Parts: sequence; C-alpha cells; structure tokens
Amino acid sequence: MKSIANRSKQLYSMFRFIYDERGDEMTQEKRLSDRVAEDIWKLIAVDKKFVPGDQLPNENELSKELNVSRTTLREALRILVTNGILEIQRGKGTFVKTDVDIYQDMESFQDLTDARMDAEDLYEIRLIFEPEAAYYATLRASESELNRILEYGEQIEEKIKRNEDRTEVEQKFHNAIAYATHNEFIDKLMPVIFQAIDKGVMLSEKSEIAIQDTLRDHQMIMKFMKARNAEGARSAMKIHILHAMADLEIGK
Repeated sequence: MKSIANRSKQLYSMFRFIYDERGDEMTQEKRLSDRVAEDIWKLIAVDKKFVPGDQLPNENELSKELNVSRTTLREALRILVTNGILEIQRGKGTFVKTDVDIYQDMESFQDLTDARMDAEDLYEIRLIFEPEAAYYATLRASESELNRILEYGEQIEEKIKRNEDRTEVEQKFHNAIAYATHNEFIDKLMPVIFQAIDKGVMLSEKSEIAIQDTLRDHQMIMKFMKARNAEGARSAMKIHILHAMADLEIGK
C-alpha cells in the first residue's frame, strides 16, 4: 500500500504542476489546434481543395497558409490522424486517407470536437467534486455499499478488456460512490457528472492511452477504498481525473 501511496503523491505533484503552471497556455494551444484541425477538414470536405489520396503541403507551406505555428499545425494534424481522416506515410508526407467518408466522418469529427469543448467545463466540475466524494464515501460507506462500488469497478475492467461500451457501468460506479457519501446534495449533482462521463468515454474510445490509464486509475481508487484509506482515495480520484484531462487533451 505504501508503494501505491508514493505513486499517488508523485503523480499528483506532476499533474498539479502541469495543471496549475501551464494550464492556461495548454488550453489556448489545444483550442487553437482544434480550430486548425476543423479548418483543414473544411479544406477537404467543403472546399474540396484536397481529396482522398491527396498529399498535403509540407509543414512550412501549410503553416503559412493557415497562419499558425508549426507546433499548432502538428497538433491539428495529429487530431485528424487520430480521427482517421489523415495518414502519415513515412518518408513521403501526410495524405488524406483514400477510404475517408467525407460526410460521415465530417459529422463524427464535429461530434468529437464539440465533445472535447463541452468536456472541458464538465471535467473541471468533476475535478472539484469527485475527489471529495471519494473521500467521504470511503469513510461512510457501509460494507454492502463498498462492495457495490468494487463490483462496478471490476465490471468496468471487464468491459475495457473486452473492448465493450462501458458508459452505463461507469455511471453506476461513480453514482455508487456519490450515494455512499450519504450526502443528498452530492447525489443530486450526479446528472452533471454523468454528462462528463459520457463525453469522456466518447473521447477515450479514440485514445488507447486514455483507456489504459482509466484501467490503472480505477484499480488504484478501489485499492484505497477497500483499505478504507480516505486520503488515498481522494488523491487517487484526483489523479484519475487529471490523467483523463491530460490524455484526452481537455485540461484547463
């Protein structure tokens, strides 16, 4: 348990530095990269400047055309690669994928962009709310309530391992924690938290790192709760949410 506690402290310190010291700068950069990704997508889907199979201009040319830095451009291109719109061919350059479905992928990409923007505020609420909920639930949960939380946590692990949708069981897991606080006002906030969970699951489906971090973080939360270590549970939940914000690039 000491090793878990030490890992918790190290991760918390690292993420607190990133979140506190670079949060505003990172948010502005991510929001700009989202907008640039949309601009490139419009060049493909609306203006037809690039069609499936076309090679994009090199970084210098494209960054000048879009009037953005090369760093922002690279991040925008990475977003489009992640969403299956572009592909990078080693030694050749960046291309529009030949099998891209213009209309279907445009709707999907817009949904993901909207989800990322909405998730910023929703995850901030989670960061304020859920670590404290984990703390009080660890102190106040009855044995049956604690077992229910752990059972839902195990179900999440199984869903992730089988690559199945985990939205519903994620909601049950976090709702069980809120219920175990025995605070009726915390319980009433859960519909807002459910929105953040839904957005997070939608975005994490595109990120293998986010999925694996969710798996490890949930295990850490459950270990602390099972040991009735309220401080550990609070830190583990905070790390989990900061992890998700960093992995999904929605941090403020």
